[in-house]
Amino acid sequence: MNHGFKTVLALFLGLALSLTWSAATLAQDEAPATGNPQVTLHTSMGDIRMELFPAEAPASVENFLRYANDGFYEGTIFHRVISHFMIQGGGFTPDLTQKDTRDPIPNEAENGLKNERGTVAMARTGDPHSATSQFYINVEHNPSLDHTGSDHTRAWGYAVFGRVVEGMEVVDDIRFVTTQTVREGTPLQMGDVPVEPVIIESVEVH
Repeated sequence: MNHGFKTVLALFLGLALSLTWSAATLAQDEAPATGNPQVTLHTSMGDIRMELFPAEAPASVENFLRYANDGFYEGTIFHRVISHFMIQGGGFTPDLTQKDTRDPIPNEAENGLKNERGTVAMARTGDPHSATSQFYINVEHNPSLDHTGSDHTRAWGYAVFGRVVEGMEVVDDIRFVTTQTVREGTPLQMGDVPVEPVIIESVEVH
């Protein structure tokens, strides 16, 4: 009787541990529901899913989603890839023609979000408030791109408005592609351009 009881107890404990492990595994596989909008970049090298932060960066998120919903990003490329810095896209076609954009948006870099690995931010020129369609994904922590609290042009920083939630391995594949400097056929010399174009084939808004 005692031996039978021990056998039943062992089976019960084994089943309980199995169910606990299965539940834990399922919880790990499921991304937490935040209620924030998400988009998937379907690229020629794989999918990148991003969560956007409208509470912290309302103008940047609205701007990005408008371009996405208009189909603007389809057929654009990641035209600037620096392996230990970031990958930048959303403004050029594979022949390095720059697309026409809407008016620039205000810089929201003072929102407290940091340029950490996996975050998504608005690219711009030297003018702090010049961001339009182009964005970048940080592949390293880049504190030099953060807002410092100063209104000086160089200290304004770059506005983070999202983060990669799936497909960071695709981002890492892109960051290490072979790049080149292009001098012909562009209005200005362009560096860090992938030899084989990395194309954003479509953007899916969830």
